[in-house]
Amino acid sequence: MKKATKSTKTSQNAGAGIAYRFKTFNEVFGNASKDEHFIQAYNEEITRLRLAREVRLLRTKKHLTQEVVARKAGMPQSVVARIESGERSVSVDTLGRIAYALGKEVRLV
Repeated sequence: MKKATKSTKTSQNAGAGIAYRFKTFNEVFGNASKDEHFIQAYNEEITRLRLAREVRLLRTKKHLTQEVVARKAGMPQSVVARIESGERSVSVDTLGRIAYALGKEVRLV
């Protein structure tokens, strides 16, 4: 993703008289990655996305629908869908119920 910033080093916008230079991903990410809060939030997001991918892969590998997993876990299908999307965090209790429905267990490694 690129972010536009004002600069005089590039050609001007067609007729608008405003020049823009687009920052590279490394320029933007490089500065942000020095912030401890950013690093913590980034790591939490990566963990959530990995967990979502793992739940989805386990479910599809067993040829189960979200509805079947949800029923086995005693929750609405929408909860399974939200977890698999990676957009929401998940409680340990909910994760444990889904893991059990998939024939797995939650362990700290």
